Amino acid sequence: MTMTDQAVSRDELSERIGQLLVARQWRLISAESCTGGLLAARVTEIPGSSDWFEGAFVTYRLSAKTDMIGVPIQTLDRHGAVSEPTARSMAEGALNASSADIAVAITGIAGPDGGDVIAPIGTVWFAWAVRADEVRCVQTAEHHLAGSRQAVRDRAVEVALSGVAELLQNPAPTLT
Repeated sequence: MTMTDQAVSRDELSERIGQLLVARQWRLISAESCTGGLLAARVTEIPGSSDWFEGAFVTYRLSAKTDMIGVPIQTLDRHGAVSEPTARSMAEGALNASSADIAVAITGIAGPDGGDVIAPIGTVWFAWAVRADEVRCVQTAEHHLAGSRQAVRDRAVEVALSGVAELLQNPAPTLT
């Protein structure tokens, strides 16, 4: 696949998500850490994305996670920024702080520094949350992504958007 082919497929995924969101009359919000707003940039490249993209919280620092989207400091202290509980809390917090219907959260270590034995470079946690009768249902996943810092960030956005598309293609998302 050439670089042009990759750009086309990324655009197609974002366009498909937009179509699915418009069909449900839903809006998407993101809470991003290691991707630093890359997901938001990717989806806003699509003309008309303002019809279905609510916005983004770029919560790179721990203080941004707590101050902007309410990630409990206890969660960060107990589990760290790169963990399932933090990703889950980020997605739920993004929904709580917005009027969006579906949220995606990304938190990880893109490198080249910062990894450790528990969370090596390339470890990325994702969470997807759907507002359903005021109850937030959340699904999470951990991925270990290889490559350069930019490759990890790009791949994280692809995983996050693919998860959104998968949820939206189900008639009634059932999440745990």
